[in-house]
Amino acid sequence: MNILTLILSYLIGSISFALIIGKVFYKKDIRHFGSGNLGATNTYRVLGIKAGVIVAILDILKGTIACFLPLLLSSAVNPIICGLLAIVGHIFPIFARFKGGKAVATAAGVFLFLAPWGVLVGFIVFVLTLIFTKYVSLSSMLASLALFCYSLLFEDKLIIGITFLICIAIIILHRQNIKRIFNGTENRIVERY
Repeated sequence: MNILTLILSYLIGSISFALIIGKVFYKKDIRHFGSGNLGATNTYRVLGIKAGVIVAILDILKGTIACFLPLLLSSAVNPIICGLLAIVGHIFPIFARFKGGKAVATAAGVFLFLAPWGVLVGFIVFVLTLIFTKYVSLSSMLASLALFCYSLLFEDKLIIGITFLICIAIIILHRQNIKRIFNGTENRIVERY
């Protein structure tokens, strides 16, 4: 049962809702448009706000559901491991040739289970940064940093370590965005319906 829990955690993370929704409802493979990423931001840019929001919600749920698997399957696996496997699955999905998204929403779903108040802090930082800069990438990075800072104050050492690793991973995954921000070529969010 423990092995099944681990496998399912990765497989749940590997479900690329951006790819599914794009192909089924819009007849588009979003890997061939925009940034090519299988995440909520590229879905929003390519397919519109409705599709983007739906993908974001489903990607968040992936992380949360994975963390609940040990309870649902009565296994002894730590929910943190399940959450991390879901994040890995989102970044390297077996169902999409191991090329996925940047896992911001899936990570949020994991920490919604592990540190919900920290997610609220991160969400507030995300929204405020997005309002003032219109950069989703910068908003995502600062939100992950805010979650880490929250964990330093209110969580145990294990959560602190995990939030630190996730923060670093998200920054690394956004390294090209960082270059474009400094070059002034990063895409800003615009209204799209």
